[in-house]
Amino acid sequence: MIVGVDLGGTKIQAVAVDGTDVVADAKLPTPRDGGDAIAAAIADAIAAMGVDGVTAIGIGAPGVIDRANGTVLRAPNLNISASVPLTRLVADAAGVDAVVLDNDVNVATVAEHRMGAAVGARDVLCVFAGTGVGGGLILDGELRRGPRGLTGEIGHTIVRDGGRRCGCGGIGHLEAYAGRRCLEAEARRLHDGGRETALVRLAGDRQMKSSVFAKALATGDEVAAELVRDAVDALAAAFASAVALVDLDLIVLGGGLAMKLGPPFVTAVDDALRARLFVPSLAVRVVPAALGDLGGAVGAALLAS
Repeated sequence: MIVGVDLGGTKIQAVAVDGTDVVADAKLPTPRDGGDAIAAAIADAIAAMGVDGVTAIGIGAPGVIDRANGTVLRAPNLNISASVPLTRLVADAAGVDAVVLDNDVNVATVAEHRMGAAVGARDVLCVFAGTGVGGGLILDGELRRGPRGLTGEIGHTIVRDGGRRCGCGGIGHLEAYAGRRCLEAEARRLHDGGRETALVRLAGDRQMKSSVFAKALATGDEVAAELVRDAVDALAAAFASAVALVDLDLIVLGGGLAMKLGPPFVTAVDDALRARLFVPSLAVRVVPAALGDLGGAVGAALLAS
């Protein structure tokens, strides 16, 4: 029995995989108070599935990952700014020796390429817009990691010089315009400045989840619509640059925010990309991710298989 864990900024999603079948899954909130608490919550999620005979655990985590040492080096969306030996902590907490770690978007990209929307594509960018924005890159049919594991960090490419501040501290990054946490910060800033919005009314003092953005849009909320338009434009700008740089066949767009906003959001990004392409006749398309909420965890299980 292999367990895959998708460690996100707001939730821990775990699956148990027997062969190619997902036989159990569990979801818990992600703690915000350090590596030990995160490891304990991962162990709790695994226990909650009630499966026996777990032989290996694969983890997909956001941020900069040292795969060789099983360490999260930096992950602003997990409140981690210094090295955390996550595989060792999880092995101790879960009582399983074989624990492997990779970037969360890398494992989700592998899953989409092997089993989802990117099957058969040779050169594909998978981008996941959720708490933050991350990307994975398949070139010539293989995952590209780069010498320092930074390939795919599209959320920290600059789409607007002098623009909004990203959660990492940078200015004008894609994540500042299309990451849910940064969108929430901007919505609350606008609300505090006098612009009424259903986003704050629906969320109250709680976290402004992706579903809140979908509900606010459905009411015709002006601030929500403006923020989503900005997200579409920022994603399209980043995608157009990526296409010009590496000549992609396909772009897969997933993540909690993209999933909740649905096909109209993906279509809007595809349309906005086409208007920005250096060669407008290129056949590159933006399509929704196919594996849904379990895709990252399934990819992590593939990592451990």
